This record gives sequence, C-alpha cells and structure tokens, in this order.
Amino acid sequence: MYDGRTGSTSPFEQTVYLLSTAGRAADRLLADRLGSRGMGRAHQTLLSALAQLGPHGRHDLVERAAATGTDADQALDDLLSAGLVHSMVVHIGGRQEVLTITPAGQAALDVLHEDASAVQEDLLAPLTKGQRAELNSLLRRVCAAAGRGAGRRTPARPGPRWVLTGGQRRRWVVEQDAAAGAAARPDRAAPGR
Repeated sequence: MYDGRTGSTSPFEQTVYLLSTAGRAADRLLADRLGSRGMGRAHQTLLSALAQLGPHGRHDLVERAAATGTDADQALDDLLSAGLVHSMVVHIGGRQEVLTITPAGQAALDVLHEDASAVQEDLLAPLTKGQRAELNSLLRRVCAAAGRGAGRRTPARPGPRWVLTGGQRRRWVVEQDAAAGAAARPDRAAPGR
C-alpha cells in the first residue's frame, strides 16, 4: 500500500482506482446516513435539484437531476407524501405538474447537508485541513474536466476483447476480431457443449 513517500508499483493504486475506491466508500457512508433518516440518494438528489433550480415540472426535474425514472418517481411520491415537496397543476401549453420544495423540505435538505459534512469529516480524517482544501480543489478540476468530456479523447489500446460465452458452461474467451468472433465462441459453433 502507498506509504506516502514513494510511488506505488501496483496497478491497483493508480489514481483512477483510488478515486473509485474512495467514491464507493463515500457512497456507502452517505447511503447509511440517508438510510437512517428513511431516505436514499434519489431523495437527496431531487431535493437538492429543487432547491438549486427552483420550481420544475416533474419530468424535467427528473431529467435535470439525472435520476433514474422508477427510483425518481418513487422518491418524488415519498417526498410529496412527507410534505417535503409541493405539487401544483398548471395549464400553460397543456397540463403539467410543477413541483416546489417546501420549508420542511429545505429543513430536511439542510440536515442531509450536515450528514454529508459528517461523512466528509469521517472519510477525510487522515488529512490535514490544508490537504483537504487541496484535495477539494484538485477534485473540482478533475470533475470540471470530466464534465467537458475528458477521458473520451483517449481510445482504448488495441488488444484482445474478452467475451462471456453462452450455453451451459459459461466461460470467458478472447475474441480476436470480428471475423474470428464465431471461432472464439465455441459454444455457438457447437451448441450443447
């Protein structure tokens, strides 16, 4: 493991893996906090979007918050029944349901932000205040670059493609190229294998 003095030779300690591991840990800790309040990430995401964007149509809110349809619909129903979000029907260019965050919803969101701060404190406990500020600054730059499409510029290096075969005895095989695809999938060439 990284000792803070030398670079690591382990490919699993590349920054991309470390970011992924730290992200999963943060997600798990935050999900536990939200779950203790009877909420999930969809609830927090939708409340945050309403607080930041203001009143929105239901469909547009789900789209802007990048929440998944079924989870978002259930979360919105939960928020409406708890009185954290208010719904009104408007007739401008057709009938549309418009959602707004209520004062109780804003108070709940404030508590969720406090929970996120507590999770951040737990997760970043090994770092000094200066290191936390530097990490935040660097991650903001990385996220901004990712939002602009960074990472899509570098195509995957040519090489083997792994394919999971079908059939009764599933296994991974290397597909050499499209023409050799059938040959690399023995289960398709000879059913019943």
